[in-house]
Amino acid sequence: MGLFARKIFGRKPQKVLFKLYNSFAKTGLGHGTDKGILGGMLGFDVSDARIKHSFDYAGKQGLEYSFEHLSQDYRHPNSVDIIFFDENNKQLMKISANSLGGGEVQISKIDDFSTDIRGDYPVLILVYKDQKGVLSKVSRIIQEQEINIASLNCERREKYKEAVMTICLDSVLPDSAIDEIRLLPDMYLVRNIERLEE
Repeated sequence: MGLFARKIFGRKPQKVLFKLYNSFAKTGLGHGTDKGILGGMLGFDVSDARIKHSFDYAGKQGLEYSFEHLSQDYRHPNSVDIIFFDENNKQLMKISANSLGGGEVQISKIDDFSTDIRGDYPVLILVYKDQKGVLSKVSRIIQEQEINIASLNCERREKYKEAVMTICLDSVLPDSAIDEIRLLPDMYLVRNIERLEE
């Protein structure tokens, strides 16, 4: 979960708050959940032996972090909010994730926009100003690469305000296509993420 969230954030974080909920909050420490999520934030994948020493590595890398343990009935039993801050404590991004069991994870929200990203497909994540024609322009760029769309979700807070689009694809878009998408008007964030390793 931590590594997936870091890929969505797009760079090495400076300060992170992890809010662990329900079972994660109660049993996560004994099962190493905190080390695993923190290790992912440092760029370690699930098989990396350094995860056992995540706290030490975080200190060496200068990553400021903290954990909160909470109980909320409406949340998934194994869920976490990962909140990224800058050096002035300004919130940059919030990612909500669930552990579904068997190594499967789900990104359920990005900055309070609902998503259903599970890492089983390459995913294109876009944050942009809501306006006419964005979906058709992005779809055209994908079509020109002859890549099939597995699923697509768009959500906005209100008309002509910030919106999020998540597109699961059969293969990763090439850099040239990503560059073309970045040039679209009022495109705030573009992430092109490969499928998670099983």
